[in-house]
Amino acid sequence: MKTFKLIRYLMIVAFSITLVNCTNDYIALPGVDGVDGIDGVDGIDGVDGADTSAEGCITCHSSSHRTGIWGAYDVSGHGIGSSWARGTSTSCAQCHNNEGYLDYLSGKFYEIDEDTGEFASHPVTGEPIQSVNPMGYAVSNPISCTGCHGDHRSFDFENDGNDYALRNINPVKLVLDPTTSLDFKNDADPLGLSNSCTTCHQPRPSYPIPAGTDNYEITSSRFGPHHAPQSTMLEGIMGAPIAGTTGYPGVASATHRTGASCTTCHMGESNDNLFGGHSWKPALNSCTECHTSMTEIPVEIAGFSEDMETLKNLLLALDPSPLLENDRTVPGTYSADVAKATWNYRTALEDQSNGIHNPAYTRALLKNSIEALQNP
Repeated sequence: MKTFKLIRYLMIVAFSITLVNCTNDYIALPGVDGVDGIDGVDGIDGVDGADTSAEGCITCHSSSHRTGIWGAYDVSGHGIGSSWARGTSTSCAQCHNNEGYLDYLSGKFYEIDEDTGEFASHPVTGEPIQSVNPMGYAVSNPISCTGCHGDHRSFDFENDGNDYALRNINPVKLVLDPTTSLDFKNDADPLGLSNSCTTCHQPRPSYPIPAGTDNYEITSSRFGPHHAPQSTMLEGIMGAPIAGTTGYPGVASATHRTGASCTTCHMGESNDNLFGGHSWKPALNSCTECHTSMTEIPVEIAGFSEDMETLKNLLLALDPSPLLENDRTVPGTYSADVAKATWNYRTALEDQSNGIHNPAYTRALLKNSIEALQNP
């Protein structure tokens, strides 16, 4: 028993000695310095980054900045009126309904299957989705901030330009003729911001444009470019040219097309919410940048009302007449010139600029249509 205790004591002593040695400070003797390595190769200077500071974002994304935008939008045609009343129809939703517009830009169109009540996929040529509330009823929401604006493609505005996070600034294929694309880039609009407008402000393919010399059948009381041929009028295309004494200008030759744009004319800076900016109503100061002697914005080009009245009366006097007093059309079969003249009248009417978008093209369409009807 005594032997066992002795062994135990010896083990404790040995462990204690080991523990003490492990915790003692050890002072190493310094060795000889190694040889210096070879210097590395100098790197290439980096490119300065974009200003991503909060100040750069606040410039646009502050309530103080956006309050004026909201005020202008609230009195605009996009915010009120019939611009979105038709958005419950799948054939209209792509431009008259916020969600329909987003779906249209996606290139993947959908609509509700009448038999199953489910969303049915359609190819690119299909129709956009109807907005449906939780109760299953079709609703229409006006085009809003989130309709036109999404994410910035670049934050390097100094080099890439400010795209204002517009969802589309690329060339736009026309729905009336997908083989034709419009791209409104120019010195006044180098990014093509006006292409966002073209997405909707173009004629819808309700009816083919009259052409040739064969008789033409009008099949609807709404015959004509439906309903917004502003972009094609600005470009100088998709009227129904009739040979006459008034020459047609070259495509895309109008000064408002080459030296201005949708955004520079309709969204200029203004201190009045009723003009410029997101009211989309041209402000005088936008016009005077080019028209320096202008004191008020003209309501039409010279002779527009007279030519429209003359052409309308000529169409009404025909027997049978393709036109009614309320500007609706009468279904029937008409000569090529009568159908073209009717199309041109409706085009100038629907453009709503009273010829200002493209004065020379508007005059040629109207005056040559008048000649054709006066000298059949």
